[in-house]
Amino acid sequence: MHLEVTHETRYDYLPPVEVAQHMAYLRPWNTVAQELLSHDLQVEPRPAQQTEAVDVYGNRRTFIALQTPHAQLRVVARSTLRTHTRPMPASTVAWEQVRERFRYRADAVYDPAAEFVFASQHVPRSTEFAAYARPSFPAGASMLDGALDLMHRIHAEFTYDNRSTQINTPAQQALAQRKGVCQDFAHIMIAGLRSMGLAARYVSGYLLTEPAPGTPRLLGSDASHAWVSVLLPDLPADARWCDFDPTNDRWGWGLPGEDYVLLALGRDYADVSPIRGVIHGGANHQLSVAVTVSRLDAPAPDLAP
Repeated sequence: MHLEVTHETRYDYLPPVEVAQHMAYLRPWNTVAQELLSHDLQVEPRPAQQTEAVDVYGNRRTFIALQTPHAQLRVVARSTLRTHTRPMPASTVAWEQVRERFRYRADAVYDPAAEFVFASQHVPRSTEFAAYARPSFPAGASMLDGALDLMHRIHAEFTYDNRSTQINTPAQQALAQRKGVCQDFAHIMIAGLRSMGLAARYVSGYLLTEPAPGTPRLLGSDASHAWVSVLLPDLPADARWCDFDPTNDRWGWGLPGEDYVLLALGRDYADVSPIRGVIHGGANHQLSVAVTVSRLDAPAPDLAP
């Protein structure tokens, strides 16, 4: 699928910001499941410094330094990509074997995936999360079947409600109220897996949403999306992380589907928020975000003669 993503972020400040430094995670990955064809990042006002680097998880991030007073910051990322579906390799490793892989042993060989077993800022490990996840992992069940069942249950048992939580709402609260948004569902699934001693990553990105038949597509009406990547260590190195989207009950290798775009991955939202930073001044600010995901290879509509 050939996709175009436009992600516009605007901050309006009062009084103006004097100086600022920001970190942006707005450049999609190049992977076996998606090919980044073009990417452009425009910042207004023009930064005094704008540099790219790769973080510890392999994400490409952009450092932005603004050294003149400004009442507005506008950041627009435009990307075009080609996404692909991948054949589904067979994974049969038992979930108990995966848990034992990360149990501490003296002189054990370091596995980078171990970092995704521990608690993080938005994803605690607790008995409540373990109790919720445990029914999906009966004795001897495969890791894949357990992750699939947990994803199905979150999708069926939780209500999507964008008024029920905020960015900083604790995952425990979202679990208790059985409501939230994609970020909450991803954090809950990750917390359940980690509380069982299993490795899971937070993935940020985009999902193509199509308007209802006969209605126009509204530019800027889409949003960022989030899902989960789970380790299946019996698979080849380039396929051992499998993606699960509990919001939409979809899964796959590399991406949950070809209508998804991988932007960044980390331990939780705090590692991959699209833009974060520090400012001097601008005591009051208003944030607006507009995301548009369009399909460039869609067939042309039938036109009346």
